[in-house]
Amino acid sequence: MNSIYLDHNATTPVHPKVLEAMLPFYGDSFGNPSSSHSKGREARVKMDEAREQVAALLQAHPGEIVFTSGGTESDNMAVYGVAQALRGKGNHILTCKTEHPAILNACAELARQGFEIDTVSVDRYGKIDLAHLQEVITEKTILITIQHANSEVGTLQPIQAIGELARERGVLFHTDAVQSVAKIPVQVADLPVDMLSLSSHKMYGPKGVGALYIKKGCPALVPLVAGGGQEKKRRGGTENVPAIVGFGVAADIARVGLDDDSSHLKALRKQLIAGIQDNLAGVEFFGHPDECLPNTVSLGFEGVEGQTLMIRLDLEGICVSTGTACSSGSISPSDGLRAMQVAADKINQIIRISLGRNNTEQEIHRVVDCLKRLVGDIRQKVAVVS
Repeated sequence: MNSIYLDHNATTPVHPKVLEAMLPFYGDSFGNPSSSHSKGREARVKMDEAREQVAALLQAHPGEIVFTSGGTESDNMAVYGVAQALRGKGNHILTCKTEHPAILNACAELARQGFEIDTVSVDRYGKIDLAHLQEVITEKTILITIQHANSEVGTLQPIQAIGELARERGVLFHTDAVQSVAKIPVQVADLPVDMLSLSSHKMYGPKGVGALYIKKGCPALVPLVAGGGQEKKRRGGTENVPAIVGFGVAADIARVGLDDDSSHLKALRKQLIAGIQDNLAGVEFFGHPDECLPNTVSLGFEGVEGQTLMIRLDLEGICVSTGTACSSGSISPSDGLRAMQVAADKINQIIRISLGRNNTEQEIHRVVDCLKRLVGDIRQKVAVVS
């Protein structure tokens, strides 16, 4: 029986064309892009081409793209870089509790260094309270960092409104768009953002590479990684050329196929939700029903522990998750879900299904049938024990 992978918010399979593009740079095309000879120039040309491809996906200028080791470094680079660069202007940073650990832990470290960190409240869907955001901005606020899409429940934040407010108040705005880029249109030409994080392995590229978009005219960030003059002195260290080349190809594939991919994911998500609602009782969905990623379904079944259901599904060859891959090793309830006022017992019931471009309608039918059987079986066993 073929396995069904439904954890694309954690990572995605590498596209065959991406792998094909990367392989030469593990072989004869091994040059250091900082070298002046032919091997180095060959690597530099391909890396510049990848930078153009990533920029085109965002409708940015190639010079606004800084390659990093992934979304976590991009987030850290934005938060620490602004904090150190603008410390003389202020020490106040705003975020929210539903952010990725890369943001929350960076802010926690800055708090230990004397920075003031405030978290904006969210509603039961995970959307921030814009009125509260406006209230907590002060003269000392130097950065607002709010993610574009929540990885656990898929809720989209009002990035346009947040960015406009930030600009009105003269505050830099960073968004973690790791989960939204390549799933929905994310074009910085139309978004009032100063910095934006993205990651290759969320869009069918290799792991270990990402990027930070830094808008032209943004104050120079203090580098997170000190070293040579790579990335226009914004990020030291010899670049990961094979991964960057793969990232560029993945970005190009995503740009060309974005409309078709998004429509496909929306249709599968609609089919999955309808199938579950028609066949199973005692189910609750989490996250915003409309303003959300087209591929994410976060749900829980009454009387069924999420971890148990995840394991049973895995034994059936169906891969889902019980939370974000970065935090699912923790047995404590998600801070983000608690911020959405989800009760602890319900948090323990939640599984996350995140669809990908290669999933099919036939797979969704199989998943619904399997859920119907497994949920009924687990509930029956729980009832016997009780």
